[in-house]
Amino acid sequence: MTRQELHDVSRKLKVLNHAQEIGNISKTCRYFGICRETFYKWKRAYTAGGESALVGSKPCPENHKLRVPRAIEEKIIYLRTNYHFGPDMIVWHLQRYHNIKISRNGCYKVFLRNKLNRLPENINVRTGTSLEPMRSGFQDTMYRLM
Repeated sequence: MTRQELHDVSRKLKVLNHAQEIGNISKTCRYFGICRETFYKWKRAYTAGGESALVGSKPCPENHKLRVPRAIEEKIIYLRTNYHFGPDMIVWHLQRYHNIKISRNGCYKVFLRNKLNRLPENINVRTGTSLEPMRSGFQDTMYRLM
């Protein structure tokens, strides 16, 4: 068995043992982030063939290959917590100053995983530069020209 297969088997055995210890499959599945259907597939395979039967099944949904690397995730969290930047500003900042390309949605997923999708309530909302005086002056000039 490869290292990845050994890792998958040990994780599946952890799930099965945890369910047997606490006696509640729903809580176990919720705790490990798997659906009950997957749990029952693993259980049937384990009772039928033992540990070797767990090798051929799909790998565990634990570490996705498209997930943002931890180093970049830490930079995103730092920019969000210290400067209260939104996803667009963080994407721009990482591209310009660190030459790191990340999508806006990838940045937002990092916010969700770390419960940073909402800014604190005591932070004022940033507004753009006020263009009202300039707009009214511009409109007056336009009316005079007509």
